[in-house]
Amino acid sequence: MDSSAIAASRNILTRLHEVMASRSPAQVKLNTVVEVIGECLDSEVCSIYLLREGMLELFATRGLAQEAVHVTRMGIGEGLVGTIAQDSETLNLAEAAAHPDFSYRPETGEDKFHSFAGVPIVHRERVVGVLSVQHVDPRRYQEVEIETLQTVAMVLSELIASAGLIDEEDRGGPGSGQSGPEVLRGLTLVKGLAIGNAVYHQPRVTIEHVVAENTEAERQRVLLAFDRMREQIDKMANQAEFGVAGEHVEVIETYKMFAYDEGWARRINEAIDSGLTAEAAIERVQQHTRMRMRQIDDPLLADRMHDLEDLANRLLRIVSGQLGTAASKGLRSDTVLIARNLGPAELLEYDRRRLKGVILEEGSLTSHVVIVARAMGIPVLGRVRGLRGLVREGEELLLDTEQGTVTVRPIPAMIESFEARTARYRERQAAYAAMRDVEPVSKDGQRITVMINAGLREDIANLSLTGADGIGLFRTEFQFLVSATLPARERQTRLYREVLDAAGDKPVVFRTVDIGGDKSLPYLRQEDAELEENPALGWRALRLALEREGLLKVQARALLEAAAGRTLNVMFPMVSEAWEFDAAKALFDTQIDFLRRQKKPLPEKVRFGAMLEVPSLAEQLDLIAPNISFLSIGTNDLTQFLFAADRANPKLAERYDWLSTSILRFLRRAVNAVRDFPIDIAVCGEMGGRQLEAMALIGLGIRRLSITPASVGPIKQMVCTLDVSAIEKAMASWLAVPPPNMREALAQWAKAHGIALD
Repeated sequence: MDSSAIAASRNILTRLHEVMASRSPAQVKLNTVVEVIGECLDSEVCSIYLLREGMLELFATRGLAQEAVHVTRMGIGEGLVGTIAQDSETLNLAEAAAHPDFSYRPETGEDKFHSFAGVPIVHRERVVGVLSVQHVDPRRYQEVEIETLQTVAMVLSELIASAGLIDEEDRGGPGSGQSGPEVLRGLTLVKGLAIGNAVYHQPRVTIEHVVAENTEAERQRVLLAFDRMREQIDKMANQAEFGVAGEHVEVIETYKMFAYDEGWARRINEAIDSGLTAEAAIERVQQHTRMRMRQIDDPLLADRMHDLEDLANRLLRIVSGQLGTAASKGLRSDTVLIARNLGPAELLEYDRRRLKGVILEEGSLTSHVVIVARAMGIPVLGRVRGLRGLVREGEELLLDTEQGTVTVRPIPAMIESFEARTARYRERQAAYAAMRDVEPVSKDGQRITVMINAGLREDIANLSLTGADGIGLFRTEFQFLVSATLPARERQTRLYREVLDAAGDKPVVFRTVDIGGDKSLPYLRQEDAELEENPALGWRALRLALEREGLLKVQARALLEAAAGRTLNVMFPMVSEAWEFDAAKALFDTQIDFLRRQKKPLPEKVRFGAMLEVPSLAEQLDLIAPNISFLSIGTNDLTQFLFAADRANPKLAERYDWLSTSILRFLRRAVNAVRDFPIDIAVCGEMGGRQLEAMALIGLGIRRLSITPASVGPIKQMVCTLDVSAIEKAMASWLAVPPPNMREALAQWAKAHGIALD
């Protein structure tokens, strides 16, 4: 932008600032605005159209017939003004009538005007009006004139918002590309139904002042914000997990490229020179970026533009000082939270009474936030791209993760239907709640042990709510994941003791910490750590704990001291070979001897167990069986290891069925391998929480399930209608001669035998 254009823009903004500061009514201000713009741009016509009840209404004009004000109205997509609003694009035409969308309005008296330029007036990413200029002579407006109009449009958005002229009834809003309902699809991470208002985890920054008082001061604010943002990006890039080649490096390098892009910084400074505040200048350049994004068909390039938008949001938060998340401000109503990604600690900051659902632009089945959300009973939908451009803050959303969808801008009939479904869902949940005091005993008298998975102190309340038999898996790593530093032994002891106290006489199985890999902790990172291409197969769980022996020693002491005078159940995760279990048990035995010498109270009994999630352990079960009291099969990891299929990959997430012959035969072999030992064998994982899958597991000889609290009622209901001996015979015949579709065969058998299934 040359100096004359900057001076012209600054002149307009200075005069508009005076208009906005006056005590005149909104209509008078708009009438003055069109005069100022027309005069400064030497334009014969300047008009402002605002969105009212879904139509663009002429609100003020210089040059057109005054009788047309509040009379001329156009629909979204109708005429040149409607096209600008629909596409959120700028038009610059030497001959307006030649454009295919031109619509002649005789009441305006615009017959003699040939040239036309118009820009959208955008408020919080939504087009709320159009600013246009016209000339008698056919000519295209210069680029500097268009940029001036775009800058003025930002000021106008503030004026009409403060004057209460934004029509909130138009829920779809032009510029979003949609005015009616839209169904977005994603990957189901936690099942459930939810209705709530959209709230962004990192809310958009509210720009309170658009026109700068001191240009040099604004420039310094942006300069400091750029320095701070670049420090953040450099720190991110220098973290160990981004240290070698891989996708993460490419993402961070792209961020660095944009963060140090002089062209981006120059455009922001030019916007400041034109008279905008630092925040408005960043937003002004960001709007230009969004318009470019809409024209990009190349998905890779579009992703890069999204990266730039992410950085602009970061810069905007830094310069404005508005750094808090939505959790810090508190939720005001039933909410569906929207985020690119979330950590477990961030999710736990939210008010559980009002947080009804979560939508992630990214997210994976294995992420810890999903495990926490499942424990909290909050439905989560992942892999929904481009949400920020499709969903506005405060819009009502219908989240159906059972179908993998979210409905934006639902019409009343949709809401009514969804509420009916939600009511039926609650009735079903109420029926399951009524099963709380019912023991899961099959029709032929076999008692099935149904336990729950937990990881938070608050989860223990689910024991009494569901009537579960105990906690078959307490994930101790949550305390590590939400801490800034390694939790001290005293803190660990206190948590474990509180869990045991809350559980009362019901057993709790503590799984030693499963961190590392994709659950990395900054305070445990190796000096020479490298980015793992397959973190699920990497330096994690028991492998990490045996190498970082001090970590496991501290946890062993904490568990032993917490369980003094009681039975302690300890389970080691990701055991690959018998020697790993032996090494971990020996470490516990050493701590038991130490406490005994110190004359400290000890548990009455310590029961050791292992998780079967690495297939190689199945070949050594005869070696490990004499030393364990229980074996828990972790079906989540086991499935991906068996099929060499990453569950976080959406192309593979639904490809491999838990009821495939391969998995069922593997599980039967594991059960048979320990059948002659006094070992409790259980399944802990999502497979055991699904009625049809649980029925198959019981048919394989498994009598213990550890599942999510929400699954306890449905599983109890199924067990009470099941004849165990009958399903065992059926499973034996199917595994000998597999049917074409095992799931279908099981479903038909269940239906024929009156098994209670959802």
